[in-house]
Amino acid sequence: MALGESGRPAIKFHILGSLEGWHGQQRLKLGSPIQERVLVTLLLEPGRMVPVSRLVAAAWDDEPPQTAAHQVRKAVAALRNRIPGGAELIVTDGTGYRVVLDEDQLDLHLFNRHARLGREAMAAGRAPEAAEELRAALDLWRGPILAGAGGSVLSAASAALEERHMAVAEQYHELRLDMGEAAELVGPLRELVTSHPLRETLRGQLMLALYRSGRQAEALEEFGRVRDLLVEELGIDPGAELTRLYEAILRDSPEVAPRAPQSVSGRGVPAPAAQDDLPPKLEQPPRTLPYDLPDFTGREAELGRIVAAGRAPGRGAARLLGIDGMGGSGKTALAVHAAHRLAEDYPDGQLFVDLRGFSPGEKPQEAGTVIDSLLRSLGVPDDRMPDGLERRITLWLNVCAQRRLLLVLDNAVDAAQIRPLLPASESCLVLITSRIRMLDLDGVEWISLELLSGDDSAALLTRTLGEERTAGEPRAAAALVQLCGGLPLALRITAARLRNRPRWTIQYLVDRLADETRRLHELSAGERSVEATLRLSYQAMEEDRRAAFRLLAVHPGGTLDVHSAAALLGGDVHEAEDAMEHLLDIHLLEQPEMGLYSFHDLVRTYAMALRRDQDDGQDAVRRLASYYVTASEAACDVLFPGRSRYDSGAPQQPWELPGMDGAEEALRWFGREHEALRAVVERAGAHGLHRDAVVLARNFMFYLNLRGHHEEFGAISRIAVASARVLGDPLLLRVSLGNLGIAHWWLGAFQDGIEVTEEALHLVTADDHRPTTAFCLDVLGLLHSALGNFERACAHLEQGIALHREIGVPRMEAEALVNLSSVLTWSGRYADAARHAARATELNRRLGERGNEITSLTWLALAHLGLDEEERARVCLSQALELCDEALQPGNVAFVHAHWAQLCQRLGQDQTAAEYADHALELVAARGTPLRQAAVANVVGLVRLRRGEADRAMELHRHAHRLASAVGYRIETARALHGMARAAEALGDEPQARAHRRAAEELYDAMGVAEEGRRL
Repeated sequence: MALGESGRPAIKFHILGSLEGWHGQQRLKLGSPIQERVLVTLLLEPGRMVPVSRLVAAAWDDEPPQTAAHQVRKAVAALRNRIPGGAELIVTDGTGYRVVLDEDQLDLHLFNRHARLGREAMAAGRAPEAAEELRAALDLWRGPILAGAGGSVLSAASAALEERHMAVAEQYHELRLDMGEAAELVGPLRELVTSHPLRETLRGQLMLALYRSGRQAEALEEFGRVRDLLVEELGIDPGAELTRLYEAILRDSPEVAPRAPQSVSGRGVPAPAAQDDLPPKLEQPPRTLPYDLPDFTGREAELGRIVAAGRAPGRGAARLLGIDGMGGSGKTALAVHAAHRLAEDYPDGQLFVDLRGFSPGEKPQEAGTVIDSLLRSLGVPDDRMPDGLERRITLWLNVCAQRRLLLVLDNAVDAAQIRPLLPASESCLVLITSRIRMLDLDGVEWISLELLSGDDSAALLTRTLGEERTAGEPRAAAALVQLCGGLPLALRITAARLRNRPRWTIQYLVDRLADETRRLHELSAGERSVEATLRLSYQAMEEDRRAAFRLLAVHPGGTLDVHSAAALLGGDVHEAEDAMEHLLDIHLLEQPEMGLYSFHDLVRTYAMALRRDQDDGQDAVRRLASYYVTASEAACDVLFPGRSRYDSGAPQQPWELPGMDGAEEALRWFGREHEALRAVVERAGAHGLHRDAVVLARNFMFYLNLRGHHEEFGAISRIAVASARVLGDPLLLRVSLGNLGIAHWWLGAFQDGIEVTEEALHLVTADDHRPTTAFCLDVLGLLHSALGNFERACAHLEQGIALHREIGVPRMEAEALVNLSSVLTWSGRYADAARHAARATELNRRLGERGNEITSLTWLALAHLGLDEEERARVCLSQALELCDEALQPGNVAFVHAHWAQLCQRLGQDQTAAEYADHALELVAARGTPLRQAAVANVVGLVRLRRGEADRAMELHRHAHRLASAVGYRIETARALHGMARAAEALGDEPQARAHRRAAEELYDAMGVAEEGRRL
């Protein structure tokens, strides 16, 4: 049994396949799938803090529940209990958790160590040892993480590990082929090819193994199979390398001939130089680092990682750290600052080289030039300098092997520029900075610089400008930090401009920067300029990437996904993703979450400035509007089944859409695209795309109503009406006016709503369109009910219901039935109200209309309460509660909670009643309209009164009265007066009670409310 240092059985984890935890020989039970996903996510980054937000993303495939962060903490607590010594193994670290493990406790650690040792042995020419290490790494592999059941986030990590696994497998088989083995490799290679049929390297190795085993015909057949597969699956031919191998086998070329067993010579690593060939160490070691910024600010976590890596014990190879980020993010400043902190740990020299990968007017430095300079810095005289690049690289590597050197390779352009400069000795540390993360540079630990946080940005401005000036204008300083968007270069430039102009106030510069067309011009000082920095990244791209960069800036949303980007660029999704991934790699785009991209404000400003001479904006807006019409139709079809569709009339392109198989996906799409949808509606109208504007606005309003964004609903409905008027389409104008009427109802402008809805009702459409006629009758009924015109309201609603039923539109029939039920409940006609609400509930359930079912169940419950059928009311309200989602129609959810509180109180559950009443008030205050606020305040006021809190009840009813009377909402005005009368009576103020009661009775009489309807 394996024992740990304490003598107790050691804890070990296996994640390269299904998750296994072992305590000695006993397998641990690790709990639920959520607990397993949390643990695996931590084990993928041992020794590093993993924030709770990343654990949430890994634990839930779909939109996480509101309690996700709490559930993650519960999962960690459970894991600590299940794992012996779990509290020491999973430690809290800042805003997340960190796993503390030794290398031998995790198979991923062991896999990486064997792979690294194998590569080192290969480089040193020790072929048998290399094969043994690589074989040991491959033996640890049992399959994908969590056996492929880990969800999208862990699947991405699993895919990355699979790539590393395959790279090791390919190295291993190449090594054994070079060692003269062939026949014994055919079987294992066939298995790998079967599971990875498109990997051309494996195919080539199998072909070579077959050929060297005397099976030339089978080797050639293997090429035919992969060629057919590539054409069928990807529409491409085999690559040049595989094709050359095929031709060599076909010709029996000597280069592919069978080899006698032999060891492998060093692969690209020179033989050690004799000690006499190396230059002696200098008495004064070279120190060519630039000066360290005295006001360096922030980057504590990144700096800590670099310093810790620089001081960690060697592991047989040079430590390589890369710092990537957008231009102006402070990569060089961080590398230089860290290098100064580590200088004493590398006493033989600290060398800095500007590789000029992104320098204005200069070409990137070539390896030969850089190595010459480095060797001279280390004391190699001209007469000892070897001829030829290869020999100089050999000398450079051997010099490094004898020294502890820190090398800063700044401003690198690509991996090819870096690779010849990297020392192999573990006594050296290399810091690389680049605007590009070089994924093809093996062995580098990359640190991507994010933008500075708000606090660090403010601290940097204070340190560079001076505390006196920033303290004197705190609001302006905060605005300046915001405008600079966390970009250190922008902050330093603004501070420099203000220092050089002592008469300028910070607010004056803020006002100058507020002009977006001049912002980049203002962000320049001397030779430093944000625009020039961005221009270097832009000019380094091919023209097709530049065009994509310019066009993507047209997208109005805060984030872009590949589908909307494909529409904007006029290509397919894969091309759009390639373009955005390239822009992400060079930090002209950011990635706030997987699959989504965004522009930094200053980068978007730069891209838009490049577009000033472009004439493709109109086409781009047309494509974008067409895409969002198609996508929003698909989302509405999922969320609002049974709704009528009003096509835009123009043929829509068959856009590729994101997955919207269920309501959660459709809701998530609407939520993510909220900002873009609003902007595209506005732009479509402004660009004369009026039909698209009307249809897209209507689809968007379905979602806005669901989320309770009623102010925005009103603004969008006005755009739709304006576009419909220009379009001259009476049908679309009627629909748009009806929606504007609904907006007026939500916002309390009832008379305005009646006017626009009556205009809609009297419009003559080409075919006397009955669905829109019925819709307008519903809206009129709703508006008249709010004004207390109950007879007219019922007449309009009954007409609408009959039409809906006649033409077969059950969704709209259900909505109108609920509205009629509410009017009848207010009037005291509870039996009729219950009948209509029950019919609406039946329709909503059949259609899967969850939001509308909540409303119909609520009014059915209120009708049952009016009939003194408390148990039926309790069942209906409990069903409504189960369906409620506070993120959807929060005003309606608050209404349900308030009535549940009232019912609980009647059943003697006072504490539950108080909790639901308080929560209802919180919900409706944050996200409810005045109508819902008044209704909820009146119900909760009654609950408070029955608890003996007459003062609080009076306060709530007065609040409801102010809200309801201000907009003419007569039923809730009357109920508020009635409640105020009851509260005044409880407070002993009988004159006030009589006055309020009289005013309430007058309103009830005017509305025709029966005595039964006047009970609170």
